[in-house]
Amino acid sequence: MRRRIPITTIFVVGQFIAFFLDGSISQVLSGTLYKYPNSLVPALTLLWLVLAVFFGDRQKLHLAIWAAIIGFIFDMYYTGLLGVYVFIFPLVVYLCQTVYQMLPPNFMSGFLVYFLGITVWMSLGFMANEFIGQTSSSVAQFLVNTLAPTLAINLVFMALAYFPVASLYRSHRR
Repeated sequence: MRRRIPITTIFVVGQFIAFFLDGSISQVLSGTLYKYPNSLVPALTLLWLVLAVFFGDRQKLHLAIWAAIIGFIFDMYYTGLLGVYVFIFPLVVYLCQTVYQMLPPNFMSGFLVYFLGITVWMSLGFMANEFIGQTSSSVAQFLVNTLAPTLAINLVFMALAYFPVASLYRSHRR
């Protein structure tokens, strides 16, 4: 008889794979993703969390706790500003959970919720950087040169990952 890997283990391993893919994609494709004046920021870490909101058991996976943990690691590893993403990731997960519960569970609802999640994630990150003086761009530049391209690339990632991840969670639900 074949032993099944618990979905919590798959979630944690997938979260760390997504976390390191964020950095790897950014590093390997930096010439393309961060070509002046635009910035396309991959958010696979957030994508994995939001897909867990859509398909996973919220109580079993403890998404808020994992969002805070991965936010802390994200802060330490990528930003150097400790505390920003510790709060942003759980906030976005909570927001996505709340909105997704009000909508019918399908691809278009997930697409809309992820659009909202990326927008909030990027906007709060921009506001935090603006508050501490880490950015010199205006809100208009942020919207046109960072948020719009980031939304585009991450919505493509979401469209590519939605059905395989749904199948993964469905196969472990039985």
